[in-house]
Amino acid sequence: MNKLHSLVRPVAAVAAIALLALATACSKPADTGAAGAGAPAQASAGPQAKTASKLGDLSAFRSLAADVASLVDKDELPAAKVRIKDLEVAWDSAEAGLKPRAADDWHVLDKSIDHALSALRADAPNQTDCKKAMADLLTTFDSLQGKR
Repeated sequence: MNKLHSLVRPVAAVAAIALLALATACSKPADTGAAGAGAPAQASAGPQAKTASKLGDLSAFRSLAADVASLVDKDELPAAKVRIKDLEVAWDSAEAGLKPRAADDWHVLDKSIDHALSALRADAPNQTDCKKAMADLLTTFDSLQGKR
């Protein structure tokens, strides 16, 4: 029972992050496309349109991936393996809201996340392989967000 209780808080936190990201992503198209929106909202819509993914705001997921990459860079692979579980749970929780928006993009990112998961969950994880997988994942996030 103690193990279950100790897992509830982190899972709830990750679910909250995922829901917040989803809610933020859902509200952006309505805000930018609403008739009669004020000039400040329209002024900020231009730069966001260039960096927004068809999937919406992926920043919460990318932040989790960046945390994992940082741990991998420090050769803290056991901690990175634990942290990537947070990304996996958040991503899976948001699937129903994200996938219908851009299924092809969702699959590209999902495969990249799966590759990173596989590298970190290998029987004997290798820092070089994990670094490559995390770099590829961050590049995938950035390409979908329009960042180069």
